[in-house]
Amino acid sequence: MAICADRTVIITGAGGGLGRAYALAFAAQGANVVVNDIRAEAAEDVAGEIRVNGGQAIANSDDITTLATAQGIVDAALAAFGEVHVLINNAGVLRDRMFISLSEEDWDMVMRVHLKGHYCLANILGRRWRDLAKAGTPVDARIINTSSGAGLQGSVGQSNYSAAKGGIASLTLVQAAELARYGVTANALAPAARTSMTESAMPDVVKKPDDGSFDAWAAENVAPLVVWLGSPASAHISGQIFESQGGRISLGDGWRTGVTRDKGALWQVDEIGAAVDAILAEAPKAQKVWGS
Repeated sequence: MAICADRTVIITGAGGGLGRAYALAFAAQGANVVVNDIRAEAAEDVAGEIRVNGGQAIANSDDITTLATAQGIVDAALAAFGEVHVLINNAGVLRDRMFISLSEEDWDMVMRVHLKGHYCLANILGRRWRDLAKAGTPVDARIINTSSGAGLQGSVGQSNYSAAKGGIASLTLVQAAELARYGVTANALAPAARTSMTESAMPDVVKKPDDGSFDAWAAENVAPLVVWLGSPASAHISGQIFESQGGRISLGDGWRTGVTRDKGALWQVDEIGAAVDAILAEAPKAQKVWGS
């Protein structure tokens, strides 16, 4: 039996790249797919491809960045398929500049699409799932957010994107803790693949190999993990950040209390330097900021 049979999934930014790969993979595993993308024609192309292959899908181009328009996405899903079980927050944009060259518009656009875009649909669906659970209806729901290596380690020239993606990682931890009682898990993915965003930022790095070797940057490589996280089989996994690229799946090792010095009394200013140096000497080295 298909691993996501009879489950309905909303995927944002699904008109191309990773979102398209996720949509096709979920459909292949029996899911009903809501293909959301602000590019209506692109969304319809992907939904049409799913239907031609025997799957169930609708296209939707509503804006994810306000509660009112995001409600339209949920309403369309409910009208077509009766319930929503999985949310894949995938849509994103780039406005890359060095930090001091960022305009207010560059900052606000990235925060709106990434952070607020992750909030709106999850808030609407979270309230729905809570109400169902409280009414006695079993809920087995999934929120899968999209962070990034830039959000986990930072990336030169992407301070706005890094801040948003780091915020999404933290948001995921809180969602997992708060929504567990209602039958909802929340996990995040930091995928690395060839998309319109990565092709614009680093085209030589993500170029498809010409020799027929394994295409480590193909978006299809990331999709199996996402489909599994959206399935009933992943009910025991929540509050995790996964990195995925090519044939690699890694668990993100997030913020935690590390090496400590506790004097048990007030530190004097002239004692701090030696204590910090000792802590840093003992602590594992952090990964470098991308591009540094």
